[in-house]
Amino acid sequence: MADPSSYRPRPGDIPDSPGVYRFRDEHRRVIYVGKAKSLRQRLANYFQDLANLHPRTRTMVTTAASVEWTVVSTEVEALQLEYSWIKEYDPRFNVKYRDDKSYPYLAVTMNEQFPRVQVMRGHKRKGVRYFGPYAHAWAIRDTVDLLLRVFPVRTCSAGVFKNAARTGRPCLLGYIGKCSAPCVGRITPEDHQELAEEFCDFMAGRTGTYLRRLEKQMMEAAEEMEYERAARLRDDIGALKKAMEKNAVVLADATDADLIAVAEDELEAAVQIFHVRGGRVRGQRGWVTDKVEEVTTGALVEHALQQLYGEESGDAVPKEVLVPALPEPVEPVQEWLTGRRGSNVSLRIPQRGDKKALMETVQRNAQQALALHKTKRASDLTTRSRALEEIAEALDLDSAPLRIECYDISHLQGDDVVASMVVFEDGLQRKSEYRRFQIKGFAGQDDVRSMHEVITRRFKRYLAEKERTGEWADGADTDVPLAEGSGTPDSLVQGSGTPDSLAGGPGVNGSLPDGGGAVFADAEVIADSLKDDDGRPKKFAYPPQLVVVDGGQPQVAAARRALDELGIDDIAVCGLTKRLEEVWVPGEDDPVVLPRTSEGLYLLQRVRDEAHRFAITYQRTKRAKRFRAGPLDDVPGLGETRKQALIKHFGSVKKLRSATIEQIQEVPGIGRKTAETIAVALAQAAPAAPAVNTATGEIIEDEEPDTTGGSSGEPVTAGVPDERRGQET
Repeated sequence: MADPSSYRPRPGDIPDSPGVYRFRDEHRRVIYVGKAKSLRQRLANYFQDLANLHPRTRTMVTTAASVEWTVVSTEVEALQLEYSWIKEYDPRFNVKYRDDKSYPYLAVTMNEQFPRVQVMRGHKRKGVRYFGPYAHAWAIRDTVDLLLRVFPVRTCSAGVFKNAARTGRPCLLGYIGKCSAPCVGRITPEDHQELAEEFCDFMAGRTGTYLRRLEKQMMEAAEEMEYERAARLRDDIGALKKAMEKNAVVLADATDADLIAVAEDELEAAVQIFHVRGGRVRGQRGWVTDKVEEVTTGALVEHALQQLYGEESGDAVPKEVLVPALPEPVEPVQEWLTGRRGSNVSLRIPQRGDKKALMETVQRNAQQALALHKTKRASDLTTRSRALEEIAEALDLDSAPLRIECYDISHLQGDDVVASMVVFEDGLQRKSEYRRFQIKGFAGQDDVRSMHEVITRRFKRYLAEKERTGEWADGADTDVPLAEGSGTPDSLVQGSGTPDSLAGGPGVNGSLPDGGGAVFADAEVIADSLKDDDGRPKKFAYPPQLVVVDGGQPQVAAARRALDELGIDDIAVCGLTKRLEEVWVPGEDDPVVLPRTSEGLYLLQRVRDEAHRFAITYQRTKRAKRFRAGPLDDVPGLGETRKQALIKHFGSVKKLRSATIEQIQEVPGIGRKTAETIAVALAQAAPAAPAVNTATGEIIEDEEPDTTGGSSGEPVTAGVPDERRGQET
């Protein structure tokens, strides 16, 4: 625990102007970001008698080790910079709204030739019209199912659309009249675009025009005795009215507004937002936050506005925002909202009438959300605290392990050996700090040696960060290389916000050097991404209190030996075996047996299982990429487009191998020199093994599989061992 007076700046050094300040901990990690109209006055509030501070503020200032600030010219700039830094650094003590970006929207992809109606989550994309958010995805699907009778817009994926266009047969929705079937040319792109525009207009609240038009068409059909058509139109009108009933009219003047309500106690606050468009409630969302310090309701509203509109622009920001309390001062926030929309935005407290009545409804929702959250949170916090205490007691630790790192090795019969590192802080997943490794120091299957390599590489990086930031204790040995034979950081791959996502990019497949010093082509790219002094949570700079390995005595001994070789003796190590769920500690002949009902054992199991899942996902991705490789991949200068053209022209690699140079030259874009290179490469490459359909087990002997990775169908894998015959660990 740090003494705030040890890093308190002199009052004369702090400017008396608007700005944004950051508190950092001893590891240079940003733990709090705030803004102020006067930096000098605001920071002075933190450096006073600790007994006078709010408990959470006291925890923050005693956790911090330094404070810094950035001066800006206006309060609006401070508001924008504060929002950007909170998003960038994810400070642990800042107001955080849970469930952010998780609500589903009804989206219409107007940026495509044939717009598609679908459910979307996450960040909004340019050229896509959004409606919502909705509380549940099924509510969107119910609404769309009703509207497709009248607006038969495409809802299929790109793959289904292309397959229907290729076969000339529409999907089931095309046959039953709920899709205009643009895939087979039943409607022109222009008409389908107009149909999508009408769908968007109806969802935006302009419903009267379409109802009157359909009613007129129904009456005309009845007068002309086209009773079947009239009945169809009657059913269409009923479907539209039923869809409209799902969004009751709450404001008679077709208002576009967002209503924000806050329910709070001393420790937490719940925020509820109702999105009203065209006088109807089109969506609802809610957040819950911990109150880091004694913030006012107006300050909570300001944070909610930042979260809600920080990445929005144009019509996504409504003309009117109704709140329970105004931020202080309100002018910068209103000016910021106006800038986001591009026109004037009214930010006010409703005083009377329908808007005040609706605000009371939103307030009741916020109070119910807070009550429900507190019921769940009490149990959750108690359980996690008990789990950490049980682990500390079982392993004889000085304190509860607030940060736990778990490592697992994965391979398939000794091939594609990889490792994973997952992080749990306060008993919860910290997915942004997940890491993946490739084992490059040796070949073959050796889990113990692999574990030693991974632990060594991870904590070499930690020691390197300590050396770089000057955190060495007196007398500490600073002569620790970053990697054997190399001054570049070890191989690491940062886990994405969603660990299952294994998108490509520089260094995604372990492009940094391994423990043996092998340097890959893009190591410098990843190394540069690690060279930041701004506290971004992207590095191995923060030590755990406990290292958990997936395995028993041998793996635990290897991990402990790696830490001892690096001179690290303040990090505890344990292992968890899968068969008996026994906990092993270094130097002990007998395991620590936790009760089956122990919350500590349950937490260790969750940590171990998450590491196993993350490792096996990466291993499967590497294996799939290796199996997709073919002899054409080794031809220098031959890109993906020309490889696809060769396969399309000859039908398979087998036929291409038997072709002459003149026949290869017939492919567009292939000259004689390239054709000769292809022929030589295919002649030198060993013939592929018989193709095996992994779904049926059938051996296909007459053709080689398409190994370019460009097939749109189910890939046929050459010589791939069936997972049911191999053992994946």
